[in-house]
Formats: sequence, structure tokens, C-alpha cells
Amino acid sequence: MARGRNVLGKELAVCSQDPLTGFYRNGCCETGPDDLGLHLVCAVMTREFLEFTLRRGNDLITPNPGYGFPGLKPGDRWCLCVTRWKEALEAGVAPPVVLEATHMGALEFVDLAELQAHAVSSG
Repeated sequence: MARGRNVLGKELAVCSQDPLTGFYRNGCCETGPDDLGLHLVCAVMTREFLEFTLRRGNDLITPNPGYGFPGLKPGDRWCLCVTRWKEALEAGVAPPVVLEATHMGALEFVDLAELQAHAVSSG
């Protein structure tokens, strides 16, 4: 099955297999009708972002084995909801982004220039 497109107009790259991310838990920031949170942004977790999102009621640090969620730490890659990434951007704590693994749908919410300003290599 073909993957979606990234913000650079190319095939969407894998964000992370360890921890396994994506709304569909296939490693990619793909989306579909069931993905109401729009998990489109492949981001590299930072301590500042993890604390920011925890304060907003989304605990990405604590493991939740019942959902196969290992808990995240700085350096992990994770498919974030695009609106949470934008909120973090506005608060000055946006985590780095892997453009090659960020779904093109993110461009409906944030500018490519904003994403590029926070870009890291996919390698």
C-alpha cells in the first residue's frame, strides 16, 4: 500500500519503529477519517515539550502498557497532533521536526517555513 505524501511533496518516510508511532501504529504519521487528532507531525521529543504537553493534560512520559505505549523520553520520535505542535510553537517550545516523515496535511495548520525552521535530518 502506498504511503501518503510528506510536506516536501515526496513519499512519507517512517517516523519511528521504536517506539512504534503513528495513529495506525505503523511507524508513519499517516492519517485517515478515524484520526480526529491529526497525528501528522513527526517530532523529536525534548524535555521542554514533554513537560509542556503534560501541563496541558497529555502525558506522553508515563508508560501505558494497556495501550502498548512505552512512555516517551527526549530523543524519541513521535507523531504529534499538528494542533499541539502549533500550540508548542506559539509557546516557544516546539520540538524539532523530521520533514520527510511529516504528513503534508500539516500544511493546512502550519506554514512550511515554520516547520523548516525546526527541521532536523531524517537520518
